Amino acid sequence: MSKLRPTTQVQEMSVQSALELTTTLGELPVWEIHLDVICPGKSLTAAFEQEPLLPGIILTQNHHYRGMISRRRFFERMSRPYSQEIFTRRPIEILYAFLEVEHLILPEDTSIIQATRIALQRSPELVYEPIVIQSKTVHTSAESTLFETYKLLDFHQLLLDYSQIPDLALHHLQKTEQGARVAEANLRKLQNNYTRYLQTEKMASLGQLVAGVAHEINNPMNFIHGNLRHLEKYNQKLLKLIQLYQHNYPEPTGEIKTEIESIDLPFLQADMPKMIESMKVGTDRIRQIVLSLRNFSRADEAELKVVDIHEGIDSTLMILEHRLKAHSNYPAIKIIKDYGDLPLVECYPGQLNQVFMNILVNAIDALEDVNERRRSEGLEHHLGQVIIRTSFQDSGQNSGWVQIAIADNGSGIPESIQSRIFDPFFTTKPVGKGTGMGMSISHQIISERHSGRLNFYSTPEAGTEFVIQLPIDLGLN
Repeated sequence: MSKLRPTTQVQEMSVQSALELTTTLGELPVWEIHLDVICPGKSLTAAFEQEPLLPGIILTQNHHYRGMISRRRFFERMSRPYSQEIFTRRPIEILYAFLEVEHLILPEDTSIIQATRIALQRSPELVYEPIVIQSKTVHTSAESTLFETYKLLDFHQLLLDYSQIPDLALHHLQKTEQGARVAEANLRKLQNNYTRYLQTEKMASLGQLVAGVAHEINNPMNFIHGNLRHLEKYNQKLLKLIQLYQHNYPEPTGEIKTEIESIDLPFLQADMPKMIESMKVGTDRIRQIVLSLRNFSRADEAELKVVDIHEGIDSTLMILEHRLKAHSNYPAIKIIKDYGDLPLVECYPGQLNQVFMNILVNAIDALEDVNERRRSEGLEHHLGQVIIRTSFQDSGQNSGWVQIAIADNGSGIPESIQSRIFDPFFTTKPVGKGTGMGMSISHQIISERHSGRLNFYSTPEAGTEFVIQLPIDLGLN
């Protein structure tokens, strides 16, 4: 029997100056990845890992459509205890039957506007699930029969295309004044809902996955770290015993002497303690990374907490440490911390960590872009650095503001686009590298969730500084 493999195809959409109101789902970029339900559950994991942007997978049975499993629902289920053991080795149909997933199927000739309206009428639990696109029936050349094909459309892609139809707003503005107000209110509601969805989805998924991974790493690491202490004691006793033998029997037999020379016993006696010590340092490092992962995800802290802001910044920096190290195309990015004496701050820790992440990632991207441009021009590397300053402004009576300033020495933000930095969907990054939602979400988290302020100051070719100001007490208790 031939080995079953997923068939992958991403339909690329030709570059258009503007979408039309009559544009249909069949003209949009879609995903076509099929797996037979008899394949093991680990095939789903492999497919999602191979395609990081894949929203879901079409399931088939004997080459006929069976259903669909989305990325979000799959990882939600697999992050739960014992799910890996239960579902990865069993056929996909067992997991699919367990989930009992409802999904939206639309014909390919459905317009973008109509599809968006239908998709938004789904229940809150399902509204952001990918949409199954049913293609037109096709004649086979051999048997002259009809069959249907199914593809997946990312709901994010649908919203992006929906937002690019300029004639839609014009069409509503040509109606009555009441119609215009309704259209504007609906558009704002859609943008706000989508922004909140991205924030909630990203933090929920990240929190669950990171916390789960950290827990799985932490358990065996504690076992190793704890046993290293016993191993060190046993090694010391064995080395002491060998020394006693050497002291009392300075002239070993020929066979023992040959073995001592063969294994280089003096080297082993000197190197074993060093090796155990290096293992202790390594396990301490892993435990520190795991702690940073757990602090960053804050999976169990969706409510208000009084926390140390510096701990959140340090945890975020630990997560990003791999991007701060030197690479073949650019040197290491230097982090300079100028921490002030801050009081504990009442906040939503997980959301605040996401703001730190968004700003630091943008700073790192900007510094990498500078070095990439200089490399293409044959110039020397730019020594990038990020300065993080914190301070406290006391207002008396147990109130005041903390300020976190994050500055890079990259190329800065052009004046022509500075007014759009916090706009939803606005990005200067290439397709696939950014959604244009990071700074919009960050501004919403700071201003709406924390009653704070988020501003930035940028000088072209000199760098950018983002300044966060937060009240230490939100006054919600």
